[in-house]
Amino acid sequence: MEDKPTPAEEARRLYEEAEARTARAMEELVGRDAFGEILARVTENVLALAKMGSDAADLVVRNLRVAGRRDITGLARQLARTEDKLELVLQEVERLRDAVEGAGTEDGAVPARAANGRRRSGSGGRERAEPKS
Repeated sequence: MEDKPTPAEEARRLYEEAEARTARAMEELVGRDAFGEILARVTENVLALAKMGSDAADLVVRNLRVAGRRDITGLARQLARTEDKLELVLQEVERLRDAVEGAGTEDGAVPARAANGRRRSGSGGRERAEPKS
């Protein structure tokens, strides 16, 4: 009797042949210059579609009058600038306060202090809140 392959062995052999032919075809395909050009164009198109989708989503959010990513980043930038300016103003106020107190102690006068030893503020006894970093 002949050595007849089992169906499992025949399926494996056919699969391996198909895999080898497919691998050769793919290597031949990607070895051409045209493949690189097509791949570059497809990539450009995919990125363009992604940008168009993102822009469309931003437009929808803007038309719904809901704060979008661009609005949030703009507000964050403005807030940072405002905090920087406020910090500069606070530093200048402290420098001027120290200068006034220094001028008051040169002529022998003692600066006014609260009962607990702190300086009195000019805002009705309320202390300035320290900025949180």
